[in-house]
Amino acid sequence: MAEKSPIPQKNISENRKARHDYLLLEHWEAGIALTGGEVKSLRAGQVQLKDSYGLLSNGQLYLLNCHISLYKNAGYAIHEPDRTRKLLLHKSELQRLEGKVREKGLTLIPLRLYWKSGKVKCEIALAKGKQLYDKRETERRREADATARQAMKEHGRR
Repeated sequence: MAEKSPIPQKNISENRKARHDYLLLEHWEAGIALTGGEVKSLRAGQVQLKDSYGLLSNGQLYLLNCHISLYKNAGYAIHEPDRTRKLLLHKSELQRLEGKVREKGLTLIPLRLYWKSGKVKCEIALAKGKQLYDKRETERRREADATARQAMKEHGRR
């Protein structure tokens, strides 16, 4: 029997700043509880993940400060753009996550929102904040890799 090809995942929004500001330790895929107008706004790409974060409270995971703009044709079903949204994970994942978040300096950061099988998913990561010198080291390493790649490319042309 032939294997199915993986379903393509279309990004809705990505939090690029998170990869710069945080050291990402572990990743999870979570569902997200949305209203109809929010889904329509996501289809239009009207979402901002920049300052959002995850919060564990009473055994549940919530997404805070995620701005989903109002859908202009929503009619009576309007939503609050910055409301707290529930992220959906299995109970065992929540328990494991709760133990790790209690560690000093760790936080939950949403990395991206994307479509998977017609449903909106949120990729969240357990992250530790980088200090300024860590950011500089990452930038130095990236530049050194780029220089090395360029040198190899030039060497191959000769």
